[in-house]
Amino acid sequence: MESRSSICTETGSLKLNENLLSNLALQLEKRGFQGQIKIKEPLKSYTTWKIGGPGDIVVFPEKVEDLTAAICFAKDKKLPVTVLGNGSNVLIKDGGIRGIIIITTRLQEVTINSTTLIAGSGVKLPKLARVAANNSLAGLEFTAGIPGTLGGAVVMNAGAHGGSIGNLVTKVVAIDTDCNKKTYHNQEMMFGYRSSILKKSSEVVAEVELQLRPGNKDELLNIMKEHLRARKGKQPLEYPNAGSVFKNPSEFAAGYLIEKSGGKEMRCGAARVSSKHANFIVNLGGAKAREVLELIEEVRNRVYKKFGITLELEVEILGED
Repeated sequence: MESRSSICTETGSLKLNENLLSNLALQLEKRGFQGQIKIKEPLKSYTTWKIGGPGDIVVFPEKVEDLTAAICFAKDKKLPVTVLGNGSNVLIKDGGIRGIIIITTRLQEVTINSTTLIAGSGVKLPKLARVAANNSLAGLEFTAGIPGTLGGAVVMNAGAHGGSIGNLVTKVVAIDTDCNKKTYHNQEMMFGYRSSILKKSSEVVAEVELQLRPGNKDELLNIMKEHLRARKGKQPLEYPNAGSVFKNPSEFAAGYLIEKSGGKEMRCGAARVSSKHANFIVNLGGAKAREVLELIEEVRNRVYKKFGITLELEVEILGED
């Protein structure tokens, strides 16, 4: 398939005031924020797609108190807040993200009490699955190959192999825009297909409680290995990607619709619809968000033209052109 990069519009870079950003970062430190702070940091370094422009003020909370301090500071300064976990399932535009970007991957604390597991929102799902299996706790095996964090998984009710995280959640602790802790129990989360009550909310997940069940350590680890082997065989893990780009409609799998409408291997610049799985768009090296967006639009148009089905995005688009 020939490149369609000729129809991808060029965009200019956005100039930011570094002195202002440095001053804001210093003020945040004085508020007691103990994690790392970076300004004008390229966000492509924090996404699995390896795509994204700069973030104004990028913060890495080490504990829940840091998370709260960053949210309170943003409120006081009237700055928008964007939360990233492992940066999977997101496309950050080439102009980057304004305001404060919270990266939660250092919120790593895990506590186990019998069959109850409590973990920070920044723990990566494969790690959490291993911790559970090593403690002979079953339920998280399906997450072994999902490259996201627990917080992000809860917000979008991530799932695979017939399981979903929402079925395991008993309690979620979140920080709202007024810097207050809020607790949600399972039914209050309103889990649905790739959704929860927090998906359209500005609240930030801090901690999650999961109810697991007793299991055999060796059996659980073997199940996880099988899931990883199956994922590797079906998905283009050799290239940076964000997982499934579109939700599966009720009638057919999105990958099937894309392939049958001629979208497989379609390319725009360094972004390409995967030859292994048509519901994945891969970064061949140096891809821009605008190239991915062009492919998304073309894929949608082709599927609608052939099948009359409008594909809904599973990935979230963030930032500015």
